[in-house]
Amino acid sequence: MDKTQAIPFYISISVVAFVISKIVMAVLCYRRWKRKQNVIKDNFTGGKLVMFRSPKNKSLKPNLFLKKTMKLSNNDIIGSGGYGTVYKLLINDSISFAVKRLNRLSAEQDRGFERELEAMGDIKHRNIVTLHGYYTAPHYNLLIYELMPNGSLDTLLHGKSMNNMFLDWPSRYKIAVGAARGISYLHHDCLPHIIHRDIKSSNILLDDNLEARVSDFGLATLMEPDKTHVSTLVAGTFGYLAPEYFDTGKATRKGDVYSFGVVLLELLTGRKPTDEAFIEEGTKLVTWQ
Repeated sequence: MDKTQAIPFYISISVVAFVISKIVMAVLCYRRWKRKQNVIKDNFTGGKLVMFRSPKNKSLKPNLFLKKTMKLSNNDIIGSGGYGTVYKLLINDSISFAVKRLNRLSAEQDRGFERELEAMGDIKHRNIVTLHGYYTAPHYNLLIYELMPNGSLDTLLHGKSMNNMFLDWPSRYKIAVGAARGISYLHHDCLPHIIHRDIKSSNILLDDNLEARVSDFGLATLMEPDKTHVSTLVAGTFGYLAPEYFDTGKATRKGDVYSFGVVLLELLTGRKPTDEAFIEEGTKLVTWQ
């Protein structure tokens, strides 16, 4: 084989090797994705249940899970907000979940929902509420989270908790540090980075040991590291929003930090940012003395 024939030959070999390597990588990625997820189709409702594989879900029977999920009623409600209703799903004496129902309103929102799930399924941190799976149906979506036994920081601070637990100063400090670690993880360690957009006491949940877990990513916006550092989706809760948000309409990580600062003041004072006394005095928690 002379040199004029050898060059095209080697180029062809290189192209073939490149294509084969891509096919192998695609197969491996697909097999890894299949190992991470257990998918069950519900022919009756036209829905699909996806459970991420984990030690907790290892012994869980998907069909039983789906059956119990479909039986959730108003008696199982443990919380609600502007973006969905949360139910307690009890599988047996040792396994339970929190199920958040989100209405499906538009194709654009559905695409956002799917993007959110792709990122949330991989988020594993001791101060982030774990997403165990999701269910999609023609008219609604369900997010399946781990259940936090001590509810939210809001319920403990403002007298709505059923366990009447008293938060001493060491416990408040522990909660503050845990929440800070969770938010920092979202901002700096997740790829793409995540702006939560709705940091508040009701979105900081507490486990058996009062370890703080940041929750509710229904409003979270994923940031591409090589793109803009802001997002223009209007979201948040009055009393926790940074002042510049009202001027620019842009949410940033600094806005999350401001909201967390309001939560710290709430922890220290035991007062809500929207306390009626503040409204009567024409002030607010961050300027109250």
